[in-house]
Amino acid sequence: MIVDIENLERYYEIDNKKHYILKKINLKIKNGECLILKGVSGSGKTTLISIIAGLDKPSSGKVLVGGEAVSKLPDLHLSRFRAQKIGIIFQDFNLINTISLIDNLIAAQVPLNKSLKEAKKSAEEALQKANILHKKDKKPSELSGGEKQRGAIARALVNNPDLIICDEPTANLDRENSLNFIKTLETLHKEGKSIIVATHDPLFENLNFLHKTAEIKNGQIAS
Repeated sequence: MIVDIENLERYYEIDNKKHYILKKINLKIKNGECLILKGVSGSGKTTLISIIAGLDKPSSGKVLVGGEAVSKLPDLHLSRFRAQKIGIIFQDFNLINTISLIDNLIAAQVPLNKSLKEAKKSAEEALQKANILHKKDKKPSELSGGEKQRGAIARALVNNPDLIICDEPTANLDRENSLNFIKTLETLHKEGKSIIVATHDPLFENLNFLHKTAEIKNGQIAS
């Protein structure tokens, strides 16, 4: 099981009253499965994938990723675990605009304490896989939206993670680049990667490599 969630809740308290973002979430994703997580803005899907990725912590409940309780890992160990096991593709790409694309990928490997030679080799391999190696020396600010997305895919792949998490990955792409992104996900799925995509883009409906769909409404998974 790549993701195992039981009775997950995320809330904040004001005047001793709990305000729920997520409530009683139960979700299991097997190794190699692809899950589409649907929900309108504010439904809680971004919070859920942030918790799975270890970017946020639950208020209560169990969250296991690859058998590891990510919410209980110390920050230093969490950074290393996330670098090794989880690749994240953000809606706004989250590339560092002041450094080159290849340096963005090298920076993503810092928690793994690789040598510069090893990190550069891994970065070039990931850029090649994402078909963006020819732009390796360009800064993200010099790239088109589709090129930035391929750069973000390369960064997510650079440490060969088991789980790929995508947060509204086509929100800033045109239809052609969105379809290209879906083809890339299909390739990754064929290679055995587990994939979670949080989206409301109808292009993700009825994919031939989709295993399951979960819809979040008001912080709960709809039955």
